[in-house]
Amino acid sequence: MKLKLILLCTLALIITVAATTISINDKEVTTPEMQSKMKLRHVVMFKFKDTASKEDIKKVEEAFAALPSKIPAIKAFEWGLNNSPETFDKGFTHCFLLTFDSEEGRDEYLPHPAHKAFGEIVGPVLDDLHVMDYWTK
Repeated sequence: MKLKLILLCTLALIITVAATTISINDKEVTTPEMQSKMKLRHVVMFKFKDTASKEDIKKVEEAFAALPSKIPAIKAFEWGLNNSPETFDKGFTHCFLLTFDSEEGRDEYLPHPAHKAFGEIVGPVLDDLHVMDYWTK
């Protein structure tokens, strides 16, 4: 009887794990239930030109912070300045984090006229940028 109970519990655990995350050819696949809880993060880091004034940078900060009110696909937004004691920032000073519910939301944001207009503001003062997207786990 104990052996049957152990086997049933083991089987239930295997089914639970298999129902949430499945690995196919070393690529993790999630169920629709898991995907509904995951968020797509869009990380943007800026390195400004040495010639960029404090006023120029402030204008960029304000313009980026205004995007969520103009683009409904942005579900959350935050940003901050680098304060890492490590010396690996490579001159990047600003980090912006946007959250989307789906890749479709991000794909709506990228060509959005407000995003394009923001590019016109940041472009002239930007030395380099780094962009990375990832799904939360």
